[in-house]
Amino acid sequence: MPPGHILLAILVSAVYGTAFVAIKVAVTDIPPLLATGYRFLFAAIPLVFFVRRPAIPAAYLIAYGLVQGGVMFGLIFTAIGLGMPPGLASLVVQLQVFFTVFFAFLAFGEKPTRAEVAGATIALCGIVLIGWSNASVSPVIPFLLVIASGAAWGVANIIAKAAKPDSMLGFIGWSSLVAPVPLFLLSMLVEGTAFGLPPSAPSGATVLSVAYLAYPTTVFAFAAWVFLLRRHSAAAVTPYALLIPVFGMTSTALVFGERLTPLSMTGSLLVFAGLAVHVFAVRFLKRRSRSV
Repeated sequence: MPPGHILLAILVSAVYGTAFVAIKVAVTDIPPLLATGYRFLFAAIPLVFFVRRPAIPAAYLIAYGLVQGGVMFGLIFTAIGLGMPPGLASLVVQLQVFFTVFFAFLAFGEKPTRAEVAGATIALCGIVLIGWSNASVSPVIPFLLVIASGAAWGVANIIAKAAKPDSMLGFIGWSSLVAPVPLFLLSMLVEGTAFGLPPSAPSGATVLSVAYLAYPTTVFAFAAWVFLLRRHSAAAVTPYALLIPVFGMTSTALVFGERLTPLSMTGSLLVFAGLAVHVFAVRFLKRRSRSV
């Protein structure tokens, strides 16, 4: 990739990684499910006026909006609201890579390579260590919610793959319209809020955080990522996603003073190593098969 596109890929990873700081700020002030609903409401509002609805069945838009917006982000916002360290969440949720491989096997018969299985095994060992470490210092439920969020992300990826939308930005914009109402209703039931209204006036920091999650994260970063994928191979672009937890853990350490225990650090390194094996080993094997 040219230097400008490399810098864009790094910027996208930085935006996605630092979004976990914004999530933490938002859920500290307003209930997590309500904050998630705001994210998708504000992301959808401008997009649907500027991008056309994809020419796909509405069922795909509804399913993707519910799974990706309602379940995946609803779970991770709730987990961070319940005490999951946001930097660690930015790493653990990357298990979506392996969940996607698994669900693709179930849905499409796409058999994982040995490198993908090896990467998943290494990452799983890391997750066990992180869970063991967290169990001694914080509730295990938030940790499990982040894993479930990664699984939901994997399902959302499969829905997007099956839908084959002609416009991914339109797909994101119009599917984002699906999430707010169920999230606001769930917030009423679980968090005791009025429909779509926070318990009290949100702070300026919270408003900026939700805006950051809605616009730079959802609109700019996604559009830029799609731009890169359309101009370069997935093998050239996807390794930069490994920078997301790096930016996530660094930014939360700087802003919140988040620190990892030695056991969590070891587990994090194993998860990162598993992701690296998945990305780079698969890339190497594809290159070698083409050269044979």
